[in-house]
Amino acid sequence: MIYFSTNKSSIPVSIKKATLEGLAPDGGLYIPSEIPHFSDEELLLLEGATFNNIAFAIAKKFIGGEMPLDLLNDMIEGCYPFETPIVELNKQTFVEELFCGPTLAFKDYGARFLARLTGFFAAEEEKLITVLVATSGDTGSAVAYGFQGIPNTRVVLLYPSGKVSRLQEQQLTTAGGNVHALEVKGDFDDCQRMVKQAFIDHDLNEQLTLTSANSINISRLIPQSFYYAWASLQIKEKYGYNDPLFSVPSGNYGNLTAGVMAKRMGFPIGRFIAASNANNSVTRYLDDGRYEPRPTVTTRSTAMDVGNPSNFARLKYFYGNDFTSMGKDITGTAVSDEETLTTIRLVYDQFGYIMDPHTAVAYRALERHRTDSHSNNAGIVLSTAHPAKFLEVLQDALDKEIEIPSRLLNVLEKKKIATVINPDYSELASFLNGL
Repeated sequence: MIYFSTNKSSIPVSIKKATLEGLAPDGGLYIPSEIPHFSDEELLLLEGATFNNIAFAIAKKFIGGEMPLDLLNDMIEGCYPFETPIVELNKQTFVEELFCGPTLAFKDYGARFLARLTGFFAAEEEKLITVLVATSGDTGSAVAYGFQGIPNTRVVLLYPSGKVSRLQEQQLTTAGGNVHALEVKGDFDDCQRMVKQAFIDHDLNEQLTLTSANSINISRLIPQSFYYAWASLQIKEKYGYNDPLFSVPSGNYGNLTAGVMAKRMGFPIGRFIAASNANNSVTRYLDDGRYEPRPTVTTRSTAMDVGNPSNFARLKYFYGNDFTSMGKDITGTAVSDEETLTTIRLVYDQFGYIMDPHTAVAYRALERHRTDSHSNNAGIVLSTAHPAKFLEVLQDALDKEIEIPSRLLNVLEKKKIATVINPDYSELASFLNGL
């Protein structure tokens, strides 16, 4: 399969080149030339399959021919030794817990796959790859742990100072080794802007081989489709529901884009609810077709604080730049901080279940959709992080002590190591040239 840019002015490339470049030379995002489709017979064969079996079936359609299938299978087994639980809150509402990986966040699914694939391709090319990442929290820690010790790679993480939780910051600044953290005195959009500028800086790219581990990298996005496919088949097999709703906490919109890809592959998925916070540029676009990004607003669901999401370019491409067409699959809903805290309390009181703020945004959006549409379709809420990663928010929402997993307690004891820079591209370029 070949991959081409959403801007349509770069030469189509292989998955290897798309992975190692991250961003296309014309500044666009790579997308597959076609979304591979699973026939009814293929889906029938996947009934009762394990998560890793489903992941392999998807991965080989995108990557087959670029990597021996036995190595691809081994890579997936190494990526996902953990469970992906689906918790039933009531007969119509389920939570897919995507926080059982090493950093307790959904970004582990994409980062671990991308790290191993990048390492494989870098070894083939005999290159040192510099992985450049902008993060609003969980991407940075997942990439730090995913790439830690991967040969032929080094990682530079940019995160907004004071705008990630303490646990997230500790995770992404204490990995050490081939991982470097840059604390940017700005917001996530500043971090993302500088990363994009680095990729189109001709002089810098003459010196370094750059790639990205953000969801702008197609090989970070593909593995995120695995858990949509898994959940849709599990809900059908165990509960008899076809085409469930997926409510997706949405910041940079990579998670939602991966879901759209899974639906187009043929997995039994209904609509999507794009759950946003006050950073609601896509929600407003779905209302009236006008895309007008605004400066990032800081909220209690910090990982979703993205004013100008990168993956919107892919969504527009998939739907022919037609908001009406996009609206047939996706409903946009914005949730306030007050609603987020109230939802955390209500869900705990009703079900005894503790949600992190991003999961609470998605749950509230699902409930609002059901009210507005006068329906009660089966819905799956994607839970993107362990609640202990957002203790400050949980303490405000619940009068309850939150148990912190030992792997998070251990990281709190480590010494933070980060270089502070201004949101000025010249400072990033200087750092990279000095590596």
